[in-house]
Amino acid sequence: MQPTDKVTVAAIGDLHVTEQNVAPYREMFAEISRVADVLVLCGDLTNFGKTSEAEILAEDIRTSAIPVIGVLGNHDYECGQPEVVANILTAAGMTVLDEQAIEIKGVGFAGVKGFLGGFGRGELAPFGEPIIKAFVDEALNEARKLENGLRTLRTERSLAVLHYSPIAETLEGEPLEIFQYLGSARLADAIDRFDHVKAVVHGHAHHGTYEGQTMRGIPVYNVAQFVVREQFKRPYALLEI
Repeated sequence: MQPTDKVTVAAIGDLHVTEQNVAPYREMFAEISRVADVLVLCGDLTNFGKTSEAEILAEDIRTSAIPVIGVLGNHDYECGQPEVVANILTAAGMTVLDEQAIEIKGVGFAGVKGFLGGFGRGELAPFGEPIIKAFVDEALNEARKLENGLRTLRTERSLAVLHYSPIAETLEGEPLEIFQYLGSARLADAIDRFDHVKAVVHGHAHHGTYEGQTMRGIPVYNVAQFVVREQFKRPYALLEI
């Protein structure tokens, strides 16, 4: 494949694998392997971040015939062992993005979980109590990690991978009151610094809108499987990068 050839990316978020699941995504991963070059998973891969849940998903990941990359989501932190979840998935062959970026077939991939914090006038500012400042610092740290990952890429095309949304537009359909808990504009600020970012994918907003864009016009896709299924009658999106 030449560096200028388009790469087909299958993206899905919010898998929410539970202990009761048996090979929940094996058939879908096989299907995706036939129609895409890369599989991207946008967080909430497990339901509670349990070791057993991660191991069930890992068995399905091992059957994928194409590279699997992605990020963790807030559900993957619930048991307080995100590193264990990440290690299990990594051992199965998945690249869990966080501090590093990766290039596949001429396309760069950088990603983080992201964090909440809001948008526009509703964006939380680092003012007042120390706990508020620490909250905002977490959002800033996720944005910094994303920016650093994107900066390391030397590709002409890249995809930013998130769990939380970087824009409010793809949250439409969710109650307005919870927008601030579903993403952070600071992520979009990091993304918009780079000309090579051609698209962004995220999950988390189960009742949101499929497509939006950053201030610079970079396409953003909410690939939470519940949103994508309504859009395409299948649980994953296909993007050409």
